[in-house]
Amino acid sequence: MRVVVNAAMSADGKISSRERTQIEISGPDDFDRVDRLRAESDAVMVGVGTVLADDPSLTLDSEQRQSEREANGKSSNPARVVADSRIRTTPDATVLDDAAPTYLLVSEAAPTDFVEQMEEAGATVIATGDDRVDLVDALGELEAEGIDQLMVEGGGELIFSLFAAGLVDECSVFVGPKIIGGRDAPTLADGDGFTEEFPELSLEAVERLDDGVLLQWQVP
Repeated sequence: MRVVVNAAMSADGKISSRERTQIEISGPDDFDRVDRLRAESDAVMVGVGTVLADDPSLTLDSEQRQSEREANGKSSNPARVVADSRIRTTPDATVLDDAAPTYLLVSEAAPTDFVEQMEEAGATVIATGDDRVDLVDALGELEAEGIDQLMVEGGGELIFSLFAAGLVDECSVFVGPKIIGGRDAPTLADGDGFTEEFPELSLEAVERLDDGVLLQWQVP
């Protein structure tokens, strides 16, 4: 499986404010690039914090791209994947609608009634790890389901965990012309942070886009 992290951050490295509300950092050209990357992926992944804060659909904006996927024998939208170690997904979340298949990643400690509720809401539940999702095993399960390219859209806790597990292959970041500030505002990779053996990135491309810049790295 190829794991592609994609995010937008402010000039000072924040992906949202300290209130963790959705902030428009990108412009129309970057929005279109993100939609294209979604269309090229088999699934789009977020953490449950993103689901609770933004209630995203994670579907394609372009009807033409949806039609092109269908012509290639795929679903009109890529599958959605939510990592939810803390079992906080609500049954009315937009990501559980019938626009695309949805996989919910939970730990093996998830209560049976929660799992049943999510399955009734339309999710396929994958349980790995004792008290937190084991991302290595969970992504292996997703690969067995036919997901070869996984696009990860956040948030910072999930992105950090994927880097910590050595699962990221590519990282694309749009840096927008905003200063958000705040010591408690989330960044691209939060979590515990690295103190040694920092993940190394290899810069592949730099592109001016909208009023910002797109940076694309490979992870050796």
